[in-house]
Amino acid sequence: MRTRKLFVGGKIRTIRGEHGLTQAGFAQKLGISTSYLNQIENNQRHVSATVLLALAEAFSIDITTLSDQDTDRLLADVAEALADPVSGGAQPSLTDVKLVVQNAPSFARAFLSLHQAMRRSGDQLAELDETLERSGALTDPTPYEEVRDFFHYVDNYIHELDLAGEALSHELAKSRGVSLKALADHIERRHRVRVVIGGGDEPGGSHSDGDGGLRRFDPVSRVLWLNPRTPAATQAFQIACQIALIQHDAVIGRIIEQARFRSADAAGICRIGLANYFAGAALLPYGAFSGAARELRHDLVLLADRFSTSLEQVAHRLSTLQRPGQKGVPFFFARVDKAGNITKRHSATKLQFARFGSACPLWNAHSAFETPNRIIRQLAETPDGVRYLCLATAVSKPFGGWRDPVQSYALALGCEVAHAGELVYADDLDLARAEAFEPIGVSCRICERRNCHQRAVPPLKRRLIVDPNIRKTIPYGLE
Repeated sequence: MRTRKLFVGGKIRTIRGEHGLTQAGFAQKLGISTSYLNQIENNQRHVSATVLLALAEAFSIDITTLSDQDTDRLLADVAEALADPVSGGAQPSLTDVKLVVQNAPSFARAFLSLHQAMRRSGDQLAELDETLERSGALTDPTPYEEVRDFFHYVDNYIHELDLAGEALSHELAKSRGVSLKALADHIERRHRVRVVIGGGDEPGGSHSDGDGGLRRFDPVSRVLWLNPRTPAATQAFQIACQIALIQHDAVIGRIIEQARFRSADAAGICRIGLANYFAGAALLPYGAFSGAARELRHDLVLLADRFSTSLEQVAHRLSTLQRPGQKGVPFFFARVDKAGNITKRHSATKLQFARFGSACPLWNAHSAFETPNRIIRQLAETPDGVRYLCLATAVSKPFGGWRDPVQSYALALGCEVAHAGELVYADDLDLARAEAFEPIGVSCRICERRNCHQRAVPPLKRRLIVDPNIRKTIPYGLE
């Protein structure tokens, strides 16, 4: 297999700047010439193994952090933004886009922020009336998208909270393990919070079990109410979330401050997301969970059983195993509703989900709704030629009685076929046969495939061929 060359000039410049060194001083410490360092920093030459080892020795750099996955992710986002008609004008070549992303990643992120603002403004102007437009409410970014992008660009891994969650797990493991009862005892003993599951002690007034939500905490009475109709795994997760909000409030606040969100709403949403992250790290501690994942060959059901958690918690946690020096299999993870909207997304692979619009209809995440309570498999190939093993399963969450709504969505998890041998789901699949891989895309508007029978809209970068005398499956051709 051909080794992929590593171009990380921007990161090398950042490391040099953090140490306050000139190119000459930095090159001397690495044992290379100044001209060679200059070429590396400008991505004219790749980083050799010798330079990587010198970085690790001279500056205590974890060389696993010098991955170009961030560049791949940023490149996919910028390419999609440039394909949007709102960008207008001539389209730069992929080579030009790569040069910008590799050499000026901060500029690329600023461009993405500008594109998002333009797109939001366009959508809002099309939907809202003149009065709302004059109010100025249209100028702020969507808080949810801000938070989604925050997690996206930190690789969905928060080191400080990950370690804190693992520490809580180790503390509880000394007695009886991370169980619902152990978490309830911990929050009562450590924080004087009494856990009530159902009953008449629910803070905030009386609610039926169906519409009372998952968790409510009254800071005055120090009572944490949990919905009795939710599974024990969900109840344990909610207790861990409340522990995070109380015990690690300062850490969470510092992370939010460093993120520099544009609005208080985004900061509030991120606080919930960080509490959820801590809860996942506590219920599925990094060392024990990553070890079990390798041992059980990433069998989702067996992992959920071993750690008394849900399939969603397991799948999401697998996608966060990005601790420097201890990385697990790089997975993508998504949660998709019945309309094809991606409500959760993260990818440690080359597959980067579309930021706008629905997911590719050929992806097996949609088929999961047809076969509930089963994990279905798909061998898929994206237009860039990368092949994946994709898993999907439909999940329903009934929290109430007959008249109460039921949440239904599909969970999608996958990895590149190079790692498929580490998954039990690949054992009887023919990974060597090209015909076994189904062609999928990211979303129709940026997919370059000419002959897709499920295309919903034309790709933005191709001209249409319209002939009234010819009618194929799709009523137009593509140049």
